[in-house]
Amino acid sequence: MLLALFLARTVNLREIAIYFQSTAQIDSRYKRCKRFFAQFSIDFDTLARWAFQLYSFETRKYYLTIDRTNWFRGKSKINILTLGIAHEGAAISVLWRLLDKAGNATAAEHQEIIAHFTQLFGKKGIVGVLADRKFASGALFRWLNKQKIPFYIRIKEGSSLKIRKTKICSAEQFFHDLRPKTQKIYDMAIELYGQKVYVAGSRSEKGELMIVATNRDPRNAIYSYLRRWEIETLFGCLKSKGFRFEETHMTNQERLSKLMALLVVGFCWAHKIGECRAIQNPIQWNQYSDSRRPQFSYFRYGLDQIRSILANIITQFEQFLLILVQLLPHKTATPP
Repeated sequence: MLLALFLARTVNLREIAIYFQSTAQIDSRYKRCKRFFAQFSIDFDTLARWAFQLYSFETRKYYLTIDRTNWFRGKSKINILTLGIAHEGAAISVLWRLLDKAGNATAAEHQEIIAHFTQLFGKKGIVGVLADRKFASGALFRWLNKQKIPFYIRIKEGSSLKIRKTKICSAEQFFHDLRPKTQKIYDMAIELYGQKVYVAGSRSEKGELMIVATNRDPRNAIYSYLRRWEIETLFGCLKSKGFRFEETHMTNQERLSKLMALLVVGFCWAHKIGECRAIQNPIQWNQYSDSRRPQFSYFRYGLDQIRSILANIITQFEQFLLILVQLLPHKTATPP
């Protein structure tokens, strides 16, 4: 299933069935794919531990990123709450929840997925939880403070800030004097949603205001929060830039969760191979871009390599074995 996914580069099961190595008819292979998602049982906690160990997160500090990805399939809304670990420009997804609704997740659902992570891996490695404005709430802030988990969460500009128990103003008014490409740090605790926090603000070159609340030193708040974007990179890789998740015909939540598991394994493998390949053949910088950026992400670098090897597996079987071993945690082979 995984190898066929890389060759097809789509989650459409009919397309995946075409790339199955089998003498059976395509229709038979297609039915086999459908039976896999209908009947096969996946231990998602075991999969989370595999992804966590594959990148040796147990040996270092890391940021957690949380967000939703959602789209419509006909009249059905697919809504996936995802928790990942920021890593080299993209988040490594470890936990996810299919939401049976079209809107945002509740604070209780936010707490549940973070609590599940801490049950599996503890809290010591967490440098901060990163989340966008739709996750900011008094309930989540209160729970994270109680659990002693650091957070850097963006808040809405209209949020009310209470200073020294008397002065109340909106977050936007608080940072009204910020000029483009500057930032301001308020290192005295203020009250937000009934919780004591610190805030930092930044205004982009285009004038957009970004305000981040944290229960830690606010001097690193803006820099830390910017890594939240890595989960958006993950979603892009699962969708249009990688496996075209939105092309699935599935709407059943249990089967979608299994499909997400397949994509997570594929993403982790491609990203790992990209990192490994870049050791021997560094990714070149794009000389024709206004902003200096690498030509490829680690994911795309690895994705292309895996697909090339699979398309020529008879002549590159030794290379295939080298990339296959990278699926084993703490097993590092010669870069392919």
